[in-house]
Amino acid sequence: MSADNNHKVRTLWLSGVLHAFTHLYQMALVPLYLLIQRDLKLDGVEQATLLVTVMGFTYFLPSYPMGVLADRVSRKKLLAIGLALNGLGFVLLGFSPNYACALLSVALAGFGGSFYHPAATALVARLYPTNTGKALGLTAIGASVGFCVSPIYAGWRAEMTGNWRYPVVELGVMGIICSVIFYLLAAEEPVVPVAAKTKTSGKKLFPTKALWIFFLMAAFAFSLRDFAGMGMGSLGSLFLQKAHGFNAQTTGFILSGIFLASAVSNPLFGHLSDRGRIRWAIALLLLATVMIAIFPHVSKAWMFVVLSAYGFFFLASYPVVEAALMESVPDAVRGRVFGLFITCGGLLGNISHWAVGAMVKNLGPKAVIASNYYSLYGWLAVAVVLSMAGLPCLHAIRNREKLKGHVLPVVIPSAVAPESPLQ
Repeated sequence: MSADNNHKVRTLWLSGVLHAFTHLYQMALVPLYLLIQRDLKLDGVEQATLLVTVMGFTYFLPSYPMGVLADRVSRKKLLAIGLALNGLGFVLLGFSPNYACALLSVALAGFGGSFYHPAATALVARLYPTNTGKALGLTAIGASVGFCVSPIYAGWRAEMTGNWRYPVVELGVMGIICSVIFYLLAAEEPVVPVAAKTKTSGKKLFPTKALWIFFLMAAFAFSLRDFAGMGMGSLGSLFLQKAHGFNAQTTGFILSGIFLASAVSNPLFGHLSDRGRIRWAIALLLLATVMIAIFPHVSKAWMFVVLSAYGFFFLASYPVVEAALMESVPDAVRGRVFGLFITCGGLLGNISHWAVGAMVKNLGPKAVIASNYYSLYGWLAVAVVLSMAGLPCLHAIRNREKLKGHVLPVVIPSAVAPESPLQ
């Protein structure tokens, strides 16, 4: 393998490692809700779930400005700085003396996490223009690992130490160390000529109103998917602990099933979707819907299996949809487009953490009865079905951009070989 290909492969896998930490932090608090509520003396569990919602808001809100930066400055530096801030937020959270400090800490953590996706997704799409789905699927393995390990580790350490703060601080320190390693080992991107930067910064995201409408409709539709996905984690934590009496460690282990199988499905379906994005996305989302609907009805022995099947299909839809979005717009605006996409979609989706906490609180004493959760899971399933309306919108964007000549073949800089090891 040539030195140029080594650069591409190393960058791809290092991006995957950062992807792991980015999503590790999003799940770390989920099995700890009840412990946090007791330790900080919160009035209700919805205040504990609000911590994850606040982290999500500060994660999604800066996504467009981060996309602008990703189109203009060093993506390597953005990624390293972002992970360092993400980890620092968790360290501060672990030492928070009260709820107000905890809210400020998770806000910092979320802000740090916002650096990752606009920079990393645009970078990977630029390196692998002909196998984008497979490349994004491979980096998504990192997300699967982070999502899977996080609830297991957090729940286990909290049960072992009797304190939710230990795993939070430890995960924060790990992230800071990894950010330094990434900065030292990741290769810097080739310098882009000043003229090219000027052309990139001045390019419109979408040249017509019709394209803007299709884009916003797609972002809203996929926010329903995100609402269901995030809700499955938080609702699952409360459902398992309140209705079935599991402790934090067991809850973390069962929830990890959502992400375990996705380490296989992300690259698998990402690769398969290179031959047909829309049909694969529809199939994945429909199968995930079935798993959501049946989960609260199965026995304890089958919960891990059903959640694994759900994650296998549901999470694989992300690299497929992201590849479809990246292929629909020119390389010069991909960072900004993706940043705006996850801002629009993520903000609504992220409300689900607080929303399911409030719904469970409203159940009152009935929260210990499993059948009272059936309708909640039913609504999450409906949200996934409705999210599929975003697929024809992405298809329309791609067709109209091609018709107008705005989507052109991506030119790979000379420092990056055109031959892909993924082929």
